[in-house]
Amino acid sequence: MPSRRRFLTATGAGAALAALGLSPSALAAQGLKMGAAQRFSFEALMARAREMAKTPYQPPPAIPADILDQIDYEAHGKIRFRPEDAAFADGPGPFPLTFFHLGKYFRVPVRMFLLDGQGDGNTPARARELLYSDRYFDMPANSPAHRLPAGSGFAGFRFQESRLADQQAKDWRKNDWVAFLGASYFRAIGDLYQYGLSARGIVIDVADPARPEEFPDFTQFFFEPAAPGSDTVVVYALLDGPSVAGAYRFSMRRDQGVGMEIDKALFLRRDVARLGLAPATSMYWYSETVKGTGVDWRPEVHDSDGLAIWNGAGEHLWRPLNNPPRTVSSAFADQRPHGFGLLQRDRSFDHYLDGVHYERRPSLWVEPLGDWGAGEVQLIELRTDDEIHDNIVAMWVPKAPARAGDAYRLRYRLYWQQDEPFPSPLARCIATRLGRGGQPGQARPANVRKFMVEFKGAPLEALPFGTRPEAVLTTSRGQFSYVFTEAVPDGVAGHWRAQFDLTVEGSEAVELRLFLRHAGQALSETWLFQYHPFAAREVY
Repeated sequence: MPSRRRFLTATGAGAALAALGLSPSALAAQGLKMGAAQRFSFEALMARAREMAKTPYQPPPAIPADILDQIDYEAHGKIRFRPEDAAFADGPGPFPLTFFHLGKYFRVPVRMFLLDGQGDGNTPARARELLYSDRYFDMPANSPAHRLPAGSGFAGFRFQESRLADQQAKDWRKNDWVAFLGASYFRAIGDLYQYGLSARGIVIDVADPARPEEFPDFTQFFFEPAAPGSDTVVVYALLDGPSVAGAYRFSMRRDQGVGMEIDKALFLRRDVARLGLAPATSMYWYSETVKGTGVDWRPEVHDSDGLAIWNGAGEHLWRPLNNPPRTVSSAFADQRPHGFGLLQRDRSFDHYLDGVHYERRPSLWVEPLGDWGAGEVQLIELRTDDEIHDNIVAMWVPKAPARAGDAYRLRYRLYWQQDEPFPSPLARCIATRLGRGGQPGQARPANVRKFMVEFKGAPLEALPFGTRPEAVLTTSRGQFSYVFTEAVPDGVAGHWRAQFDLTVEGSEAVELRLFLRHAGQALSETWLFQYHPFAAREVY
């Protein structure tokens, strides 16, 4: 393997590799430039973040803006990290590690460090920085990236699929399973092998009318060498921003989908109006619920179609997403929630008809670990007219105000897979449809909207023959009429729909609530919906 026999340019390369616990062919023979060793532990990283929060924020070093501006979407797409220079390409562990290049849309340099042991072990590990060089990337000879200064830094990283897997099924050189890129954004594929929505390390003042949203950055990452044959990688991160500093530990497992356990410590530099913890962000343009005439040729376009909540009282809630006429914030107060997530429930290709495969986008479920106390699951929905914008945010917001000097320690799991990991035994909502109210063949009354809400599940299959479930409805305002339930005439057992008309005046949003019941027992999860009369009138 002569191409893997080049040696580290740094002095003492053999000792450095021995300290890292990696084989010479994994790093030294690749010609990777490594910095000097420094001690590392998660406890020390948290202490560092705590001290940083006591001092004014210092922006990261500036990279020549004129060069970054030339590395636009097209130019950035032509830059690929060389597989032969991947860290851990020959182990330890099965997952090679590659890196993203800086560019017009990824301007903040991120420093990458390789550890020689466990960063949260009893013996502090040593960390060596992987120093940036354009030699690690395949790019055109005339790429503006060649003009970046030496040591500029990277934009992010990704773990490739297992090098031990069947290469014909998923060649690790072409396929990755988790990626961290931009601010504190990260994402993973689910069991359908598709990226979609993103998670974030933190959300600061999203959709606050009094101040702009802040986007803190992961500025440093530290990578543990994995145990041979392990399906888990451990990464540490340092977060920094004008209002916050923080330290994170990510334990990420590649199995049927992707599972993550996150331990983070946050320290506030200044007051925060809306502090979003364990946040997820997604895209929802339109679905079968409401679609304007001729808005697009596809039947539906979204990465997620609803927010699911399993609250502390044990109730399972389903809130279909909206593309609202204006920015809307919805809050679901809770105490010690079991979990919440942005889900993609509609898995039929025929409902999207798009080669980007929205039907394969993963769902993301958040499972709190320990007592999160009192707070709210907040859902932020922003107006969008295209699929290129992430316009949905779901997050946990503590009840107590977030003040300068406050500290937070939070642990939780993330599940990236096609379905939520703890589904309700009750029937679930599978579709929400809106149309004109009234009766066919008669003049349609003004200010009346018809709703068709579909449920499917075992409790509905078990209904005694000839019985109908009861639709239990409530509304924040307006009146119901033509309320009834019926089996959907598709021959599928346990598939029912509730139909009702809502008459409401004015343009103020209406909060609706519905579940199916029989003989005093709930048969379905609880459907929540925020209806915007003005937006519906524009469509219909």
